[in-house]
Amino acid sequence: MDDNRGNICRTSATDQSPEYRSAPLSMVKFGGLAAAVIMPATIIMSCGPSGDETRLPVRPNLIYIVADDLGYGDLGCYGQEHIKTPNIDRMAELGMLFTQHYSGSTVSAPARSSLMTGLHTGNTQIRGNREILPEGQFPLGAGTVTISSLLKEAGYVTGAFGKWGLGYPGSEGDPLNQGFDVFFGYNCQRFAHRYYPEYIWDNDSRYYLEGNDWHNTVTFAPDVIHGRTLDFIRDNADTTFFLFVPSLIPHAELIVPEDDILEMYRGRFEETPWEGVPYGADRSHLSPGFFGYCSQDEPRAVLAAMITRLDRQVGEILDLIKELGIEENTFVIFTSDNGPHSEGGADPEYFNSSGEFRGQKRDLYEGGIRVPFIAWWPGVIEAGSVSGHISAYWDMMPTYAELAGIDPPEDIDGISMVPELTGKGEQAGHEYLYWEFHEHGGRQAVRMGNWKAVRLNMGNNPEAPVELYDLAADPGEENDIAPMHPEVVAMADSIMQNARTRNPDFTFAFERTVD
Repeated sequence: MDDNRGNICRTSATDQSPEYRSAPLSMVKFGGLAAAVIMPATIIMSCGPSGDETRLPVRPNLIYIVADDLGYGDLGCYGQEHIKTPNIDRMAELGMLFTQHYSGSTVSAPARSSLMTGLHTGNTQIRGNREILPEGQFPLGAGTVTISSLLKEAGYVTGAFGKWGLGYPGSEGDPLNQGFDVFFGYNCQRFAHRYYPEYIWDNDSRYYLEGNDWHNTVTFAPDVIHGRTLDFIRDNADTTFFLFVPSLIPHAELIVPEDDILEMYRGRFEETPWEGVPYGADRSHLSPGFFGYCSQDEPRAVLAAMITRLDRQVGEILDLIKELGIEENTFVIFTSDNGPHSEGGADPEYFNSSGEFRGQKRDLYEGGIRVPFIAWWPGVIEAGSVSGHISAYWDMMPTYAELAGIDPPEDIDGISMVPELTGKGEQAGHEYLYWEFHEHGGRQAVRMGNWKAVRLNMGNNPEAPVELYDLAADPGEENDIAPMHPEVVAMADSIMQNARTRNPDFTFAFERTVD
């Protein structure tokens, strides 16, 4: 065994520059790591090079913060130059930054379904944003094993604060029916298109926001939700909890309260006003249940202010954990649900929101699915470390299960990331990662090592041509080299045909003709 291999992808904070952290894959160094063994009373990791045993806290608190439509390049620690994110950058300095982590999908609902079920979009139940009127989305089924139900059964107090999108109010997919003890926020991701709604949900009751009536902008919903998030941490500091924080920010619409954060950016950018559907406007021309996005005269300043506001909220969560003295038994993750959007006046090209990658939200190119991922756990995760481990949303269920000392379902697609996070043991890797997307003509993608295959417009034609890229040499997916590697294309095609299970609720056009 190479005694230095555990440190290959873990360099000190002083060695990390934005240029290194956003370096092409060919520059990323990999380190191997070994399987953890779970014991009844404690978690003992295999001996390191010096023969020491590392004991992890049993059943840590688990916090998962997911931004909405935040691009890989939108954070300072990933190379962002225009937007200030000091708290998340500090989180990276004190934790582990991943350079090759992927969302479950390129839009909200299927990404969250993949996260919650430990299944990629070829197997998870929700594979697209399917709306239910008047409020909500297509639901997860009754009896679905989710991260929240698994942890609740294991004795965790579970809470979700933010945007749900996996089942309309009262349905089997309602968060209260999917393992959450507490839910506060938007049940419906369509309603979350407005940051000043008339009401949000407090468990199974409507919570009306003072001064808001879909026309007036008095109470900024994300601030109210954030306050309840902090309350949940305070209320459960003496228990063991799982906290899911699916933030709305920075999803369109572009709007933010008038305060010091907005003033920080006002006048810094050349602006092109965007005309939408103002608060108070007649919405009779819109489809039922759709509110549109508000008009915005300063879209660049407002988007930057929204991201910095989210950053401040993350900082307040971390500060509260320290204040309560529970940081050494609390594992926090920050990530995003997909690539950046270009809606409501947003300008991802100006901010280089996708980093060096091609595409954005709704694409299965890297810019649509590769997302920031930062893990923080003082005393367990090495500060200032950087990982090139290839991982995805569906890895969270087995990771959390291992940390909680319980068994995940046997038929999931995820692989525990505990060895990589702790630096002890050998980290297992994926043979491949798979995605499918049921909009824009139907799309599929596969990652196999450094190979990346993408198939477009396959909704009607499962034999549509496959594009192939070498991410080590071409992280921007600029050069399709499929004609030069027919054997790799054939391998990717086989995965695209066989990695998925048929789902009658989310079918491609060609499947609808099959009995």
